[in-house]
Amino acid sequence: MIPTRQEAERLLREAESCNPGPWGNHSRVAAHCAEKIAEACEGMDAEKAYILGLLHDIGRKFGVRHLGHVSDGYSYMMSLGYDEAARICLTHSFNNMATEEYIGRFDTTDEELELIQSELRKAVPDDYDRLIQLCDALAGSEGVMNIEDRMNDVKRRYGSFPQSKWDSNLRLKAYFEEKARKCVYDLVEKDTFALPEENRD
Repeated sequence: MIPTRQEAERLLREAESCNPGPWGNHSRVAAHCAEKIAEACEGMDAEKAYILGLLHDIGRKFGVRHLGHVSDGYSYMMSLGYDEAARICLTHSFNNMATEEYIGRFDTTDEELELIQSELRKAVPDDYDRLIQLCDALAGSEGVMNIEDRMNDVKRRYGSFPQSKWDSNLRLKAYFEEKARKCVYDLVEKDTFALPEENRD
């Protein structure tokens, strides 16, 4: 289950008021990318893709955390009954369903880490998991980025970027380009997309 588009946008605005930062616009850009790619892929629901992209980082509502934002987002969405959004909060950071590839601090409690690991073990990734992982790697806070530039930006900020995740993101790009039969950058309007005026700094 997922919220409506209107409710998802409300949840994001509310979360930003609790913890303002560039992550909110990053989420909006990811949502835009997800919607545009899903529109071009047979069998995918663009509205669902947009909503899942918008909420993938919603755990950041609860403060500045690294791995903790994954468990926070999962638990928050589950508490609202949005199990599909909760799953995306969990899987968007783990292309290969392994916590070892997480980029950032392991700032969870033992219980939170066990929750993440146990739910990852149960998860069988589908195209929505894959799509949001890709869009997370395309979305800057000001617009759509070249995927290598985005990954290098993350590498600069955190000091490393696992090669397995780097390679996985490039495979995801190729996977969706094959499904859509079009360049991902063209689909997401990389060079022309701009956030609405009210969301710009």
